[in-house]
Amino acid sequence: MLPALLVVVLAVALAAFTYLRVERTGRRGWFALLCRAVAWSALGLLLLNVSCPVAGPPRRPLVLLDASLSMSPPGGPWVVARDSAARWGDVRRFGDEQATGDTLPTSGRSLLAPALAAAAASDRPVIVVTDGEIEDVPDIPADLLARVSVRLFPRPARRDLALTRVTGPARVTAGDTIALEVEAEATGGDTADSVTLGVMLGGKRLARRVLRIRNGSARGRLAFGSSAVGPGEHVLRIGLLGANDAEPRTDVRLHVVTVAPTPGVVLLAGSADWDGRFLYRTLREVAQLPVRGFVRLEPNRWRSMADLSVAPLESVRQAARRADLLIEMGRVDGLADGTAARGVWSWTAASDTSALAGDWYLKTTEASPLASAFLGQPVDSFAPMIQLAPVTPTAGDWTALSAQLARRGAQRAAVIGRETGRVRRVIVAVGGLWRWAFRGGASEQTYRSWVAATASWLLSGADSARGSARPVRPVVENGQPIVFEWTGSGAASTLGITWSGSGTSRADTSLADTLRFDGAGRASVRLPPGEYRYRLAGGGGGTVAVEQYSDELLPHPVTLTAHEGRSPVTGGRRGARDRVWLFGLCVLGLVGEWIARRRLGLR
Repeated sequence: MLPALLVVVLAVALAAFTYLRVERTGRRGWFALLCRAVAWSALGLLLLNVSCPVAGPPRRPLVLLDASLSMSPPGGPWVVARDSAARWGDVRRFGDEQATGDTLPTSGRSLLAPALAAAAASDRPVIVVTDGEIEDVPDIPADLLARVSVRLFPRPARRDLALTRVTGPARVTAGDTIALEVEAEATGGDTADSVTLGVMLGGKRLARRVLRIRNGSARGRLAFGSSAVGPGEHVLRIGLLGANDAEPRTDVRLHVVTVAPTPGVVLLAGSADWDGRFLYRTLREVAQLPVRGFVRLEPNRWRSMADLSVAPLESVRQAARRADLLIEMGRVDGLADGTAARGVWSWTAASDTSALAGDWYLKTTEASPLASAFLGQPVDSFAPMIQLAPVTPTAGDWTALSAQLARRGAQRAAVIGRETGRVRRVIVAVGGLWRWAFRGGASEQTYRSWVAATASWLLSGADSARGSARPVRPVVENGQPIVFEWTGSGAASTLGITWSGSGTSRADTSLADTLRFDGAGRASVRLPPGEYRYRLAGGGGGTVAVEQYSDELLPHPVTLTAHEGRSPVTGGRRGARDRVWLFGLCVLGLVGEWIARRRLGLR
């Protein structure tokens, strides 16, 4: 408004100066002065195209509809919320990173921030329709939340028993006990004082136990022999027996376990020493695979490191040949010949007669797959090793630790690794690493990290049974993707995969798909709840499962409150040239001034 007012004032001033000071027409020139002021005002506004804001037509709101599983409990708010959202505006669903056009809520998470940021960029009114149980509210700017309208459809509070956690071994040896740790929670008010849990395989019940509910939760352990399961991969169903509650999808959990004829990690100690004892104990604590250790205390007689029971020589030989990771400490007299292990861990100092005794201090190197195990640790100040066997790295080998006698002289390789074909090998040329574990503190933690990192690298080699890719987790919750990681040689490439199982449209039907790996060597596949067998192109396969259960089905705190947004009124600006009457006013002013000047006898 101010620019327009200045134009009018300036036009009136110029017209008055012309007629009152220059031409001195007096009162006779007032009409001509007024016509010139009007014409010049309109002309000035048109030349500058002075604009002013105007209210535009109301735009249709953008409605963000919560499509997470938390909106779908029995008797829940999904249908009412969906129909209301369709009446209020254009609907966009949100939940997790995966866009979906499904008519039912299937997202395994409640993430609002990405969808809200995209909707705010549209400059349209935004309405969020949800039950209020949003997990990333702290990540959303407060001013952005204030601009949008939030309309809540809370889920009804109902009593429910949910099996919230099941943990257990992913692989056991035939004859071992399978122990599952379980946890159940009661929500929505008073419930029974106990809960009955069972483990099923097909139609066969493997275990049953009654747990007491204290302070709203029950924890316990279900154990049964692997002989009741049999060899191979199996999907165990752990469920609440006789539960008649509001949400049946939280009553059953799945667990995939492999029963192998031999353990995944086999340790052969040719002689009893401290390195073997500490390595065996640490492996059992950090490795996810079952571990079997055998030690030779007498000539030609091996004993189990678990209980010192006598182990038949043929059983030791078969375990070594079928192990995934074989550890050789000292002389094992050909027991490992013909092994199919994809990782071999050799400790040579104990059996090498040329080993040099002394105080050998270790130092780390940066260029090795095990470097992360030593980050930030003063390895050179830990207890020294007691001997070092000469070992010479070859082309393509990497060195994880080097040794120096009494911190003087040349550095010598102490731990080296190599990869030959499908077999990975680590050679430990020093004796006395048990000293790190014995002393506790930082040295003990470094020893554990080194053992875990070494076992992980050795087991990461290609597995002919699994193929070039393997699932990160064989069981995922409803709405979550199954993630595969590349384990083949070379860079990750697209890989064909075929699915079959109870989650397909028919149990005897196979579905073909393709795994496309990202820069981190991972690929995601989303499947409906069910149990699946998969086969990879080029060989390999396994079993995965998608549960009916999801954390979204459990009640969570309401983090959003209902309110109306303070979004600005949308509109635009209208310029002077958009007003046609200004052109007519300019012409009328000029015509009126011309007529007035002719009557005044002026040109």
